[in-house]
Amino acid sequence: MIKTTLKTLLLAAAASVAMAGAASAGKLTIESWRNDDATIWKEKIIPAFNKKYPDIQVDFAPTAPKEYNAALNARLEGGTAGDLITCRPFDASLELFNKGHLVALNDLPSMANFSDVAKSAWTTDDGKSTFCVPMASVIHGFIYNKDIFKEVGVEPPKTEEEFFAVLDKIKANGNYTPLVLGTNDQWEAATMGFQNIGPNYWKGEEGRKALIDGSAKLTDKPYVDTLATLAKWAPYLGDGYKAQTYPDSQNLFGLGKGAIYAAGSWDISTFRAQNVNMGAFKAPPPAGASDCYISDHTDIGIGLNAKSPNQEDAKKFLDWVGSEEFANIYANALPGFFPLSNAKVTLTDDVAQEFVNWRGTCKSTIRNSYQILSRGTPNLENEMWNVSAQVINGAMTPDAAAAQLEDGLKKWYAPHQK
Repeated sequence: MIKTTLKTLLLAAAASVAMAGAASAGKLTIESWRNDDATIWKEKIIPAFNKKYPDIQVDFAPTAPKEYNAALNARLEGGTAGDLITCRPFDASLELFNKGHLVALNDLPSMANFSDVAKSAWTTDDGKSTFCVPMASVIHGFIYNKDIFKEVGVEPPKTEEEFFAVLDKIKANGNYTPLVLGTNDQWEAATMGFQNIGPNYWKGEEGRKALIDGSAKLTDKPYVDTLATLAKWAPYLGDGYKAQTYPDSQNLFGLGKGAIYAAGSWDISTFRAQNVNMGAFKAPPPAGASDCYISDHTDIGIGLNAKSPNQEDAKKFLDWVGSEEFANIYANALPGFFPLSNAKVTLTDDVAQEFVNWRGTCKSTIRNSYQILSRGTPNLENEMWNVSAQVINGAMTPDAAAAQLEDGLKKWYAPHQK
């Protein structure tokens, strides 16, 4: 009797496991920090995939940007993360791969559609394994309200001197916040502030690579000057900017209450949905600059959770993400995200095209904290969030902020210990 009961229980348990596996098959969950994109994924991208694979259910399940890294790491460690992992570029995702959380995707057929440069943000240092399908890059600059500019009587600035003159004139008008940026979330101050204007000071890739090899320090003049210019933004940010979150900034500009928005190109679709009559201008070079530089950052990829029970379905989805069909849907559903594949893509959004046009006149670089320099503790990227916000808030001088960045890097990065 006991043996029969035990046998029955074991058979029931096996059946339960089989049923659980069947229940999870054919369904994919996507982890992402792009909560702004939920509607586009549900209404455009996933339906397009389902035309090819109607039996694979896909659920886009984003987390707020500021919380994404920590929440994703916790879910991966706990075995509860989704099947598909939206990948930040360089070190953060490389760490996930090195910990065994992401699968190498070298054999994925559509990987042939990407250059080594496009794959570099999600490839191991030795070049042997690529672990995320590249989706898009983003470009930094400024988005402005055309109606406000016309009312105030100003034109998009071409130099830093003109930039502050435009801000002064908008401030004198008194009806609008001249420059929209909040420091509550910190990352905006670094990403749309420091990394936006900084490449014109440290000469893009030349300066970024010099930080990596140790021939330049974060206490050098280009970095102090970038922070000093950032500090000059404070009088133009409007009342309450210290408590202003990223969604607050989007609402302020989207409702026509702000004239200039310190931007990543990813914000274009948000403001299109709010019917903002907008244009864009690149970060204006400081006095004496002979060249211009833009932050053209390999921003977003997507990989496969090593513990996903749906590996084959997930690979079908990832292979489709590398296709020309996906590139065109993504670029036009989310204007401001620029595909990294060799696909032929026609942009229909004029502001997105304006951002892309800067590639023809300025030299491109990526954010200088992302490759190699944020692998240790303290994390340089997070330190930049902190000090950029504090400098704008007037709580830290540019010199002190630069010193904190350099001192943090020295604690763990050998080339800066010389």
